Amino acid sequence: MMDFFFQGPEPGASEMPSLKDLFDASGPTYLTFVNWNCPHHRRSVMASLVQGVYVLERDRQWNRQGPDARAPAWWRFFHFELRQVLVDAADGSIFGAVYAFQPPFHLMDPTAAASAPYYVAAFRGTITKKGSAKRDLELDLLLVRNGLEGKSRFRVAMQAIHDTVAVAAGQHYRVWLAGHSLGSAITTLAAKTLARAGAAVLPTFLFNAPFVSAPVERIGDRRVRQGIRIANSFVTAGVAALLQGGGGGVHDASFAALAAWVPNLFVNPADPISAEYVGYFDHRRKMEAIGAGAVGRLATRNSVKDLLLGIGKGGGGCEPLHLFPSAVLTVNRGPSPDFKTAHGIHQWWRPDLALECTAHYYS
Repeated sequence: MMDFFFQGPEPGASEMPSLKDLFDASGPTYLTFVNWNCPHHRRSVMASLVQGVYVLERDRQWNRQGPDARAPAWWRFFHFELRQVLVDAADGSIFGAVYAFQPPFHLMDPTAAASAPYYVAAFRGTITKKGSAKRDLELDLLLVRNGLEGKSRFRVAMQAIHDTVAVAAGQHYRVWLAGHSLGSAITTLAAKTLARAGAAVLPTFLFNAPFVSAPVERIGDRRVRQGIRIANSFVTAGVAALLQGGGGGVHDASFAALAAWVPNLFVNPADPISAEYVGYFDHRRKMEAIGAGAVGRLATRNSVKDLLLGIGKGGGGCEPLHLFPSAVLTVNRGPSPDFKTAHGIHQWWRPDLALECTAHYYS
């Protein structure tokens, strides 16, 4: 599942850049005060900082500099400063940024400020404009095969996060991560790497994260969806037991080691790229309810695709990037007229969203 044309230029963009890059035209200008204890405010600001990375890259491609640059408004409005721009050495494109929170002293509410981040590392998804499309689509394909880890984009991202955590001097919980689409995959890989190593468990915001699987959630009949998922769980558990053999306990421990990392996951059921997360977490509870909890737990940490990709490589399969032990899942139940709306970053700062939020913890 690849976001081949997300966040690309609008029709006619060769003549006129999209107004979606203008914060005053499409950003959350209503959010003049940020209460960092409010989930809606946190979500809106994190999505805006991710959008700032998209616009940084489009500023580069359009050669918008100085007062013509559109990106700075996306972070300055919320009193962030741009500390580091992350560039992919393969094509020179900007794919990420590290921001520092620098609010004016007179605006600081001590209670709300106690929950604010010191730093945010944000990562964009695919842009299909000439200056970045080739590299982005290459990484989309690698994502399907769990191949991001060895690429320069991930290494640059990981180094920036390590450096930022070090600067935070023991307060790693004040370093937040955020990503959209392909950027969510990079964010997920980084957060999992740190959590599993015991280095840091970072607050994480994943917008429209890719779930590399058939979009069962898009099937209209609920009973058909449930039947497919139950059958898939038994098949996955059987393949995992066959290929992992006695090493299944190692895989279980590795998966359970991530349980303390509880990312904030934002999904639209009309988005085929990320919609399956809705069913993924709900199905885990259903398997417990029908007395098949052991099968469900084995299936929830494996995918047949990744098990088969790992044949001959030892260890009983590749670890699926898209499977999480725990998450706070926020689902946008509002109408989405088309795919670009359902998958787009802009939906996540709208003040009128019909949201459904549930916490899922692995046990």
